[in-house]
Amino acid sequence: MLKSFFWMCSGADPDLLSASPKSEQIKYAGIGGTVFFTVLMAFIASGYALYTVFDNIPVAIGFGFIWGLLIFNLDRFIVSSIKKREDKMDEFMQALPRILLAVIIAVVISKPLELKIFEKEIDRVLLEQKNEMTLANQEQVGLIYADAIAAKKSEMEALTLNITNKEAQVDTLYDTYIAEAEGREGTKLLGKGPVYAEKRAKHDAMLSELMTMKDEAKVAELTLEQELSQLELAESTHLAETQPIIDGFDGLMARINALGELPWMPSFFIFLLFLAIETSPVFAKLMTPAGVYDIRYADAEEAVATWAAQKKHQRLALLNADSALNKKVYASVQEEEESYHYKKQQARALLRFQADAFLEEQKGLVKG
Repeated sequence: MLKSFFWMCSGADPDLLSASPKSEQIKYAGIGGTVFFTVLMAFIASGYALYTVFDNIPVAIGFGFIWGLLIFNLDRFIVSSIKKREDKMDEFMQALPRILLAVIIAVVISKPLELKIFEKEIDRVLLEQKNEMTLANQEQVGLIYADAIAAKKSEMEALTLNITNKEAQVDTLYDTYIAEAEGREGTKLLGKGPVYAEKRAKHDAMLSELMTMKDEAKVAELTLEQELSQLELAESTHLAETQPIIDGFDGLMARINALGELPWMPSFFIFLLFLAIETSPVFAKLMTPAGVYDIRYADAEEAVATWAAQKKHQRLALLNADSALNKKVYASVQEEEESYHYKKQQARALLRFQADAFLEEQKGLVKG
C-alpha cells in the first residue's frame, strides 16, 4: 500500500514497475518518498506563512493544502518527465529547466520555515523597528501641532508681559505721587497740593486700566487655555490612532525584511537543505543508470511512436493512391464524346430556362 503510494508520487508506471526487479521498485519508491516529504514541508511552510498573513488557522490550512497539491503536481511532473538518454549532457540539458524550477520552489518553501525557526530573533528586530517608528511618529505628529501650540503659548506669554508692563507703570506712578506728597520730588513741597492731585489722578486712571486689562486677560487666558487643551488633545488622539498601525507592523513582508537584518549564514544553510531536498529526486534520476524500468518505458514509448508513424505512412500512401486513381478516372471521362454531347445538351437547356425566366420577369414589370 505504502509502496504503491510512493510509486504514484514518483509518477512512474505501476504496471511496468510491478514487472521490474525489486531494486527498481525500491529506487522509485525512494524517489516518490522524497517527493511526498518535500510536499509535506511545502504544506507546513505555506500554512505558517499564510497564518502570519490571515491570522486564521482554517484559512491557513486550506490554502496550505492547495499549495501543497500544487508543489506535488510540479515535483511529480519534474521527476516523471526526465527521460534516460545515452548522452549525459543531453539528459542534463533536458533536466536543467526543471532544476531551475526546483530551485525556485526551494526558495519559496524554505522562507516561511526560516521565519518560524528565527521567530524570536525576528521579534527582537521588529521590536527595535517599532520603537524607532514610534519615536519617528511622535516627532512627526508633534511637528503637525507644534506651530499652533507655540502660537497659543506665545499669545499667553504676551498677555502676561502686557500685564507686567502695566503693573510696572502703575508702580512708577504710585512712587511719583507719594514722593510729591512727601516733598522728595517734583515741587519739593510737603503735602497734598494740586500737583499731588494731578499725579494721583493719573495713577488712579492707570490702575483702573490695569484692573480692566487683568479682567480681559483672564477671559482671554481661559480661552487660550481651552484652545491649547484642544490642540494637545488632538495631538494625543492622533498618536493614539496611529500607534495601532505601528503595533500591527508584524506582517509577512515585515518579517521577511527583519529576517534580512539577521546574519545570512544560518538562513543560507537552511535554504541549501531545502534545495537538496527539492532537487534530490531530479539528481537521483540523473545520476542513476538506466534500469529495467527505464528500458521498458523507453521501449513502450518507441513502440507507440513506431505504430503512430506506420499509421501516418499508411494514410499518406492511401491518399496518394486515391489521388492517382481520381486523376486517371477523370482524364478518361474527359476524352469520351458521349459525355461531351450530354454536357452540351444540359448547358443549352439551362440557358433556355434562364432566358424564359428573365422574359417572364420583364412581362410582369410591364404589366405592373
